[in-house]
Amino acid sequence: MFDITVIGAGPAGASAALFAAKAGKKVLVIDNEKSITKKAWLENHYGVLEITGPDLVEIGKKQASKFGAELIEGTVENIEKSGSGFTVQTVNENYESHHVIFATGLLTDLAEKIGLKTKPGTEPRIKTVLAVDENGKTNIEGIWAAGTIAGVSVHTIITAGDGAKVAINVISEINGERYVDHDLLK
Repeated sequence: MFDITVIGAGPAGASAALFAAKAGKKVLVIDNEKSITKKAWLENHYGVLEITGPDLVEIGKKQASKFGAELIEGTVENIEKSGSGFTVQTVNENYESHHVIFATGLLTDLAEKIGLKTKPGTEPRIKTVLAVDENGKTNIEGIWAAGTIAGVSVHTIITAGDGAKVAINVISEINGERYVDHDLLK
């Protein structure tokens, strides 16, 4: 049983996984390798002079793995409520998780299939996003959304920050108190 399953390992998903794993949560990331960030060249990401999208995605995955997130390549085909959480189904395997974070970028098919509410997107070329509250919660208790799928700007720095925000909110809910993560120089 995972505490949190993140669907998508682009900037929002990897950032959510990084924060959750660093907080000691058991985290699974399922990624289909279709992040639009893999087509990007970035010179507008704070703290990075320049980087390719593929390199940014790989670094994000490595950071999440460093803190114990388990990453698998696959496509989630269905999510069903089960016991105290959800069964997340891929072609080859089923995974049990207390919480799910959608970080699927432009892809809404699965979300719509399982009954998550959508609304029109406001970004150019983003037709549909999930309806979420200010914390990233969807209309299904225990399912959250972060990044472009949650209606934030498509820019990687913003989606990564939104992934962190949503993860902190999930961690806080699990812990029963507000979670904060600050590292200090050694």
